Amino acid sequence: MPHNGHMTDVAVGSNGIRLGQFLKYVGAVPTGGEVKWLLESGEVTVNGSIEIQRGRQLATGDTVAAHGQSWTLTS
Repeated sequence: MPHNGHMTDVAVGSNGIRLGQFLKYVGAVPTGGEVKWLLESGEVTVNGSIEIQRGRQLATGDTVAAHGQSWTLTS
């Protein structure tokens, strides 16, 4: 999904975070149920590739994009 060019750094710690939790954390969706819908819509990318697994483990350096926004994970 194309984004608006604005990328935000988000500190998640050295252990990383699961994609579903991350999307709720940054406010891309308010609930876990909406995470499932958003992922199924194909509107979420991780490092430029569409991702549909809410349990995907993200790590420092990964970039997530959804709803025209993008975030880079930092420790």
